[in-house]
Amino acid sequence: MLSKAQISLVTSLQHKKFRKEHGLFVVEGIKSVTEFLYSSYDVHALFYTASVNTKVVKIPQNIKSYELTANEFSKISQLKSPQGILALVNLPKEASLLALDLANRFTLVLDDVQDPGNLGTIIRTAEWFGFKDIICSIGTVDAYNPKVVQATMGSLSRIRIHYTDLPSFISHCGLPVFGALLDGSSVYETSWGGQGLIVMGNEGNGISQEVIKLVNQAVTIPRFGEAESLNVAVATTIFCNEIARMGIMK
Repeated sequence: MLSKAQISLVTSLQHKKFRKEHGLFVVEGIKSVTEFLYSSYDVHALFYTASVNTKVVKIPQNIKSYELTANEFSKISQLKSPQGILALVNLPKEASLLALDLANRFTLVLDDVQDPGNLGTIIRTAEWFGFKDIICSIGTVDAYNPKVVQATMGSLSRIRIHYTDLPSFISHCGLPVFGALLDGSSVYETSWGGQGLIVMGNEGNGISQEVIKLVNQAVTIPRFGEAESLNVAVATTIFCNEIARMGIMK
């Protein structure tokens, strides 16, 4: 039986404050939960209904598990069409960026991306194209926001996310910095070399002035129509695809 304390805990994790306080975040849905069960993440507890095929989603015996009625599950689910399984997962320990070797490869850098759907799509895109890490500004939406987690469709379980003061980090990293800006070389004609940071900006304001000062190469996606701008997740996909197309992903 689902207790009031469990309901309170799960629903509180919709908010960043309580995710940090409890060291937990929510993963919901058959595919996403399965991905986290077999990842490096530590699953704290599972809640599921009898409708879930446990032959497909094998419930590990070493994880606290609770079988709920559909009515009970509806009290903790945030999905319009619940799939009957939800996991509480321990937040990962923050890795030191100083110990992260970013040389000889490309890394996405997000400057105050705000929309959870955009971040989730970027994480999913990054995995598709072989990126290993995404470095975010402090003002970027929390990667463990339930809407972000849902949008990644499990990719969050394999992409490392780091939050840091971007100007300080970029100025000390010693890598070429490519910035997605309106005035720059075409993304299709840019000389990428073999390594660097690819900076994508905020949905409304683009890359901040502090970070623009640190950009070595401005890069733009040529416009052929009349649209004022591209969605940041779409733009990121185009950048990632071009780097992959050039055969320079490591």
